[in-house]
Amino acid sequence: MNKIDRLFAERGAKKLLSLYFCAGTPTLAGTADVIRAMERRGIAMVEVGFPFSDPLADGPVIQTAATKAIRNGMTISKLFAQLKEIKDEVSIPLVLMGYLNVVMQYGQEDFFRSCADSGVSGVIIPDLPFKDYMEEIRPLAKRYGVHVIMLITPETEEERIRFIDENTDGFIYMVSSASITGAQKNFDERKQEYFRRIDAMNLSHPRMIGFGISNKQTLAAAQNNAAGAIIGSKFVTLLEQSSSPDEALDKLFAALAE
Repeated sequence: MNKIDRLFAERGAKKLLSLYFCAGTPTLAGTADVIRAMERRGIAMVEVGFPFSDPLADGPVIQTAATKAIRNGMTISKLFAQLKEIKDEVSIPLVLMGYLNVVMQYGQEDFFRSCADSGVSGVIIPDLPFKDYMEEIRPLAKRYGVHVIMLITPETEEERIRFIDENTDGFIYMVSSASITGAQKNFDERKQEYFRRIDAMNLSHPRMIGFGISNKQTLAAAQNNAAGAIIGSKFVTLLEQSSSPDEALDKLFAALAE
């Protein structure tokens, strides 16, 4: 069974916490240490960003991290090598997140083969057209047992949401707002209504809410309206400011308790 499916089956799809960080930051060789720390501290799922020079959906924090990772020498090949080294010791799901250009340059089938070989359970490619996913990517992903996670936003029409629900695997990434990534202090009534609207659709896949989660209020809103929350920019910032992944996690948990 894919580790993503096992997670939702065993944990009951309730109040999960997933964290994102960009591979290659703060250090080139630190990817494994960050993942080990997350698993040790109870994080349910890890999103590992592979850097790209033009990350259109990302805010300044993650853009800066991607730039640093590239300068540090991180590549998709190096990332796969790092993940393969810890494949047999990490039990939580690993989800790669990055842009289609990198996948195309690496080679689509080679990419999914490498995902399987390195213990990756899923991938998120924000700029992947759904037509290309259905015709080219989905058959490859299924061949290698890797889930392709699709995103929805407040502007995504109901018909398309149901189509995504019917034709993808794992979970649906529910973007909290139609904007770039970045921490927010709270979710206004418009976002809350969006959460309630999607919940009322009774989709077959669990949902994880991401973008803007950084404190107790936004975490609670996400976990109360979906299977769990995904935190990116807040953790990336803390990771850069800390001497170790554990210190960054300590600071994150403190912020989420305030």
